[in-house]
Parts: sequence; structure tokens; C-alpha cells
Amino acid sequence: MTGRSVNIYLQEDTYKAVCQQVGPRQISRYINQAVAEKLAGEQKKMEEELKQKLIAGYKANAKNKKLQSELGV
Repeated sequence: MTGRSVNIYLQEDTYKAVCQQVGPRQISRYINQAVAEKLAGEQKKMEEELKQKLIAGYKANAKNKKLQSELGV
């Protein structure tokens, strides 16, 4: 697996909690997994919001009598 090395800032209490949870040699893997999960959740949220906007738009267009007459529906 390829990757990039980055410097991040963690508050001392957060760093200590991570070290206690996973150990000092596993921090990068743990943080990478946490960020990947957060990104996946955000992506899913954005997709759901887009889906709801599309549904609302379709419903609005379905109620638009002028548009329906122009389309010959």
C-alpha cells in the first residue's frame, strides 16, 4: 500500500487516549482508518442529500402543469 507522510496536531489528551487504545506503533493505521470511516460517512450523507433534492425536483416538475403541457404529457 502506498501513502503519504503527514504531520498532524493532536491534543495531548487525545494522543494519550489513542496510545492507550492502540499502542504507540499503531497510531497511523488507527487514524487512517478513522479518517476513512469519516469520509465514507460524509460521502454517504452527501449522496443521500442529493437523492432527496432530486426527488423533490422530480416531484415539483411532476406538479408543474405548464412544463407538462410543453412536453406534451
